[in-house]
Amino acid sequence: MHLLFVVLLGLLLVVFIMGVARLIIGPSLPDRAVALDFMAYAAVGFIVVFGAGTDQPAFLDVAIALALVAFLSTVAFAHFIVLDQQRRDDDR
Repeated sequence: MHLLFVVLLGLLLVVFIMGVARLIIGPSLPDRAVALDFMAYAAVGFIVVFGAGTDQPAFLDVAIALALVAFLSTVAFAHFIVLDQQRRDDDR
């Protein structure tokens, strides 16, 4: 594998670790949801770079599927956050 791919994979690993740190530290639920989304797209980037580095086009299909699932889970999670806030406002 070329040096460029190794450097890119290392950077994406650092990005993923930063997402994990934000997930642990995040003071609120929306912060944690953004951290999970951030980590999912870092994983997509990792898969794409790895697939390009190994010249395996099947990894691109996996990355596309993961990106779609990450997007749908973000939309669903945001919907549940809004419902939870509405429920809390109704309780007041």
